Amino acid sequence: MDQKKADEIRQNVRHSYSQVAEASNQGDACGEGASCCGITDDAAINALVSTRLGYSESDLETAPEGADMGLGCGNPRAIASIKQGETILDLGSGGGFDCFLAAAETGESGHVIGIDMTPVMISKARNNAAKGKYNHVEFRLGEIEYMPVANDTVDVIISNCVINLSPDKKQVFSEAFRVLKSGGRLAISDVVASTELPQEMKQDLALYSGCMAGASLISELQSILEECGFENINITPKDDSKDFIKDWAPGSGVEDYVLSATIEAVKPGGSCGCC
Repeated sequence: MDQKKADEIRQNVRHSYSQVAEASNQGDACGEGASCCGITDDAAINALVSTRLGYSESDLETAPEGADMGLGCGNPRAIASIKQGETILDLGSGGGFDCFLAAAETGESGHVIGIDMTPVMISKARNNAAKGKYNHVEFRLGEIEYMPVANDTVDVIISNCVINLSPDKKQVFSEAFRVLKSGGRLAISDVVASTELPQEMKQDLALYSGCMAGASLISELQSILEECGFENINITPKDDSKDFIKDWAPGSGVEDYVLSATIEAVKPGGSCGCC
């Protein structure tokens, strides 16, 4: 992909998620209420979306009001095996929902960092952190292709339907490898392609911002992770996710090409912390 196209995609994604955050702040719908990047002004509907993705009622009650925006395609924390005292990095942290849930697991001896490239999302997340008095959670403005995080400092990277939005996934996973400690691990929920998408879908910016058009084939993701140095790679598609993906873009037929998956991998050179 050329730089001009990549920049166009990045700017469109930033604009779309700025609208989502502003709509959430105002209690309005962003116009894509059922999609990965959509919310409504009804907290009950957002809760239904989140429980459909694998969150519990307890999760929804734990996080500060306004942190759960009904985003994502799964629950990465369910596969993260987070422990007390660990440092967690959330890529594309949005309103901070997964960060706050992770913070409850790390305890105050741990540290949780959220990265988002949308200033209004960062502001929203920081306000949520202040409301909930999460002193060991911080949010940094930045792009996941160039993470504002030091080398070898993170135990676990989580992400929920965000890496798929990047036009350069190899750069994202290369950065992930850089910031993880030896034995550090990936615990990601994202959308993958079960078969090659038609060109018209790949070029559709609305489908891209909706976490669908940028989906890579499982074999491509496997190769990228291996090239970046990861081992113990496990990419598990969820066939039942087609039901809610169909709601993201009704009538498009995109559910015939993509589905949600969990993506796990480990940076070699130490205990993975999962045993």
